[in-house]
Amino acid sequence: MSTVTVPYSKFLRGPSATIARLEAGEDVVLERRDAENFVLMRAQRFNATLGGISIAARAMRQLIKRDPALAQEIIADELPWINWLLATERTQCMTDLISSLEAGAETQNMVPFAQTMLEWLHTAEVWADPDLSDRLGQTLPGDGERIERPGT
Repeated sequence: MSTVTVPYSKFLRGPSATIARLEAGEDVVLERRDAENFVLMRAQRFNATLGGISIAARAMRQLIKRDPALAQEIIADELPWINWLLATERTQCMTDLISSLEAGAETQNMVPFAQTMLEWLHTAEVWADPDLSDRLGQTLPGDGERIERPGT
C-alpha cells in the first residue's frame, strides 16, 4: 500500500479524484495549511490495522508476564532510550506502554498511547542529563512570597 498527499483545497474542489485513489488501495493524507492533516483510508484497512495492533499488544503483555527480561530487551531494541530510565522504572514504563497500546487498539484512539510514550521519553531524557536530574531532584528553598488570591 502506498500513501499519497493531496492538498485539502484540491480535495474540496474535486473529491472524486481522491476517492478514486482510495478505491485503488492508496491511503490519502489531506494536507491542510493551518491545521492538523487528515488521513483517509478504506475502513477494511483501518480495522485490519487496529486488529493487528491489538494482537501485538496482547502478545507483548504475555511476553512481559512470562519473560520480563526478554520483553525489556526487545523493547529496548526498538526504543533505545528506555535504557536511560532507572532500572526500577523500566518495567513500569513497559507496562504503561503496553496498557496504553491495548486500550488504544480497543478504543480506536492511539493519542493516549503516543502521550504515554512521549512522557516516558521525556523522563528518560531527564535521567540522561545528570545536571538536569540533579536540579529537578532538589527541594525548592522556602515558600517564597505570599501571593494574594486573584480578585481580592
